[in-house]
Amino acid sequence: MATEYNPKDYSPALRDFASYKLAIAGCSRQTVNEYMRDVRDFLRFVIADRTGVDPRSEEAKKIRVDKIDYDFLRSVEVTEIYNYLFYCERDLGNQANVRARKLCAIRAMFKYFCKTRMLIENNPAEKVESPKKKKSLPKYMSLEEAIMFIDTVRNDTSQTEYARIRNFCMVTLFLNCGMRLSELVGININDIDRFLRSVRILGKGNKERIIYFNDACRAALEEYIPMREQQKIANENENALFLSKQGKRINNRTVQVMVEKYLELSGLGNRGLSVHKLRHTAATLMYSKGGVDVRVLKEILGHEQLNTTQIYTHVSNSEVEAAMSKNPLATLTPTDAKEVNTDETVHMGTLKSDK
Repeated sequence: MATEYNPKDYSPALRDFASYKLAIAGCSRQTVNEYMRDVRDFLRFVIADRTGVDPRSEEAKKIRVDKIDYDFLRSVEVTEIYNYLFYCERDLGNQANVRARKLCAIRAMFKYFCKTRMLIENNPAEKVESPKKKKSLPKYMSLEEAIMFIDTVRNDTSQTEYARIRNFCMVTLFLNCGMRLSELVGININDIDRFLRSVRILGKGNKERIIYFNDACRAALEEYIPMREQQKIANENENALFLSKQGKRINNRTVQVMVEKYLELSGLGNRGLSVHKLRHTAATLMYSKGGVDVRVLKEILGHEQLNTTQIYTHVSNSEVEAAMSKNPLATLTPTDAKEVNTDETVHMGTLKSDK
C-alpha cells in the first residue's frame, strides 16, 4: 500500500493537485496516495540531481517538497524526466509497469498545472514515451486448485471460529465475484441487500457497480453475518462487513497475509499467486469453465475497456486447444516419423541428382 498522503508534507501547489484528483477527478484515496508518493519521489530526485546529492542516499529521502512552487515546476526539463525513469530502471530495478505508473503520475501533475489550471506554459512530460510493458498472461488457479484452497481455509482449526468463518466468507467472495482487494475490505453491511442477492461495490475511480451473489456467496454470508453481529464493534467501523478481532474494519495487509498463509498451506505458495490472483482466477473460471460472455465479464469485474477483460479469453481457450488436435500432423509420433520413406521422397532425391 502507498504511504498515506499527508497534506502538511506538500506545498500548496501540490496540495491543490491532490485535492483536484480526489474531489474533481474522482480518484480514490488510495490512488491519490500513490500519485502523491510518485510525484514526491520524482521531485526529490530532481532536487537531489541538481544539488549533487546521491538520489539513493538517506539524505535524498529526507528532501522536503513543501516548498515546491510554480517557478520550480516551470524549470523541470524533459531530460530530467527521462533521467529519473533511467534511474528507476538502473538503480531501483523498477520493471516497466512500475516505471509506467510513475510516469503516469508525473504526466497527470504537469497536465493539471499546464492544461487545467494554465499556471505553467509548457508540459515537459507531454511527449515522454511510456516504458513498453511486457505483456504476460495473468496467473491463476485451476478449478481443482481453487477448490483445494477454499477447503484449506474452511478446515483451518487453528483459527477461532469467527476468524475461520470470516476468512472462508472472504475467499468465497473473492473467487466467485472477482472483487478487488480494496473493494472487498470497503464493503459496508448496508451495501448488501437484505435478501443477500447482491452487493453495491465502490470500484476504481469511485465508480459504483452491482455484483450479484450466487448460492455459495449467500451461504457463506448467512453463516458469517450472525457471527459478525456477536463481535464487539468499534463505533467508527460499525458498518464494515469484515471486521478484525479488534472490531475494526479489516485492512488490506491483514487480508494479504491471510491469503498468503493459505496459499502455502494449500501447496500453492511457489506459484506467484496473491490476493489479486484470486480475482484473475474468478475471471478465468467464469470465462473458461462457466462460459460467461466476455462483455458480461467486463461488467462483473468493473473494467472500463473491453480489451482489459479480453486477456482472459487467451488464458484457457478450449477452442484453440481443440484446433491444435485437428492439425494433420497431430498424430505423427517420433516413431512414425522414422518410418516415413515414401516413393515420393526417393523420387525427389533422384530428380535433384539428375539436374
